[in-house]
Amino acid sequence: MTEAAVAGQFVVLSGATSDIGKALARSLASAGARLCLLGRNPSTLQQLADDVGHLAAGVTVCPVDLTDDAAIATAVTQMRRETGAVDVLVHGAGAFEMGPLQSADVSRFDLLYRTNVRGPYLLTQSLLPLIRSSPGQIVFLNSTVGLEAKKSASQYAATQHALRAMADALRAEVNADGVRVLSVYLGRTATARQERIFRLEGRPYAPALLQQPEDVAQMVLAALHLPRTAEVTEIRMRPMVKSY
Repeated sequence: MTEAAVAGQFVVLSGATSDIGKALARSLASAGARLCLLGRNPSTLQQLADDVGHLAAGVTVCPVDLTDDAAIATAVTQMRRETGAVDVLVHGAGAFEMGPLQSADVSRFDLLYRTNVRGPYLLTQSLLPLIRSSPGQIVFLNSTVGLEAKKSASQYAATQHALRAMADALRAEVNADGVRVLSVYLGRTATARQERIFRLEGRPYAPALLQQPEDVAQMVLAALHLPRTAEVTEIRMRPMVKSY
């Protein structure tokens, strides 16, 4: 298991400008990967590309909103022009909402579905021929609520359960082609989203007591480096300090 495992490989990273996405971009770049960074904000994407460009074997930015089918198609066309194979696809993009089922706005549920389920589905479907040709690896960054739903998170949890089902079904379809599919179920991680969640819960936010984005990045990288004689299908991570 060495960092050379992803050196020179073409890695597509959605949600690249999130806290976890940035940590992943830095770790993958340090391992010598060729990065294709996906996100909604072109200027933030370019800034990240500039930050990690000296480490990576190459960096491409691809502005895309996962709720926009045309934008996904444009991004995939760009990738097809640049590479004949996608070695790694990491799904790190997603949206979050909280609220009791009785009063949660169903229009927000629609947005969560398009961002957290339909978008990753379409992106995976569109890139699958390039992933199969490698054969590559697919990583879904999920949440522990994708395993066990919590109160006031029915909408978000439903999308994460759907993402889990997508990954499991996909694995059964592509394993025979040599493609590995991993779901990583994250507990509370020190991110801007987590700070917002604590605020919504009315609790003090102490990021030092949570797992860090860099922890997630190192775990994903370790799984990608695993020899091809084995496959990790699920990883569940949570903070070491059980203060929450």
